[in-house]
Amino acid sequence: MKQQFLALSLGVGAMILAADHAFAQQSRNCAERATVVERLSSSYGEVRQSIGLAPNNSVVEVFASEKTGTWTITVTNPAGVT
Repeated sequence: MKQQFLALSLGVGAMILAADHAFAQQSRNCAERATVVERLSSSYGEVRQSIGLAPNNSVVEVFASEKTGTWTITVTNPAGVT
């Protein structure tokens, strides 16, 4: 199961890094990392499954719930905004 999450995170992480960052800055779902992590935990039961460092010093994380099957990929910039 963890290997599938790792493969998924690498593939989607590459797509995220190639995307234009302006879209993410306009999103209403952006917040401080602690707020996002708390929301993922309380609303979806998701916990971190993997983590990686992007070339621009952003942190890419995959959160998932084995119970519900939901998953989320986040990107946190060096300023702490996810």
